[in-house]
Amino acid sequence: MSLNSIFQFLVPKDKKFFPLFEQAAAGLILLAETLHGAVNAPKAEREDLFRRVEELEAELEEITHKTHLELSRNFITPFDREDIHSLVKAMDNVADNMHGASSRMRLYQVEKITKSIRKLTEINLEACQLIGVGIKELKVMNHKAIKDTCKKINKLESKADSVFDKAVADIFENETDAKNVIKYKEVLSALEMASDKCKSVSNVMEQISVKHS
Repeated sequence: MSLNSIFQFLVPKDKKFFPLFEQAAAGLILLAETLHGAVNAPKAEREDLFRRVEELEAELEEITHKTHLELSRNFITPFDREDIHSLVKAMDNVADNMHGASSRMRLYQVEKITKSIRKLTEINLEACQLIGVGIKELKVMNHKAIKDTCKKINKLESKADSVFDKAVADIFENETDAKNVIKYKEVLSALEMASDKCKSVSNVMEQISVKHS
């Protein structure tokens, strides 16, 4: 057993890092809720919601930065330092891609929000909510609950892949305006990538759980 592992038994795990993990997860859920709300809102209300997505993404970046600072300041960590880095980076990547989708809808002035876009934001919201559950279970190292939660996230990622593939096929078959093809494919790609990054978060959580089982 490593020296760090010995200290982990002696020191409370939530003094520094778990509050940051929980803040990041809560921010991720709020960002996903805001984006899902934006694509279901009337056109006149979308701009404020897209702007809020941008603000939330910046807040998550700040949490990631704070976590890295804590890593440099603290010798004792709740689990391996590289896993802490991977966990917060993976959550930050989810936020980056959801923000990317939001930014593209703003910049490209996507007026018609398709069912596929709405479905992908719904899937991402559900996956982010599960990330929040997984972070809580990591705090107490509930290995079965972590495994079950990660399995659900992985299923959602597969579902997002199917929605994305069908949506892109429909675009190429039915859309005659080349500009619209590019617009919609980029938005859909960012949303699908966000679901991939949710799976990356689940992989890190499961990896941490296995190491501590």
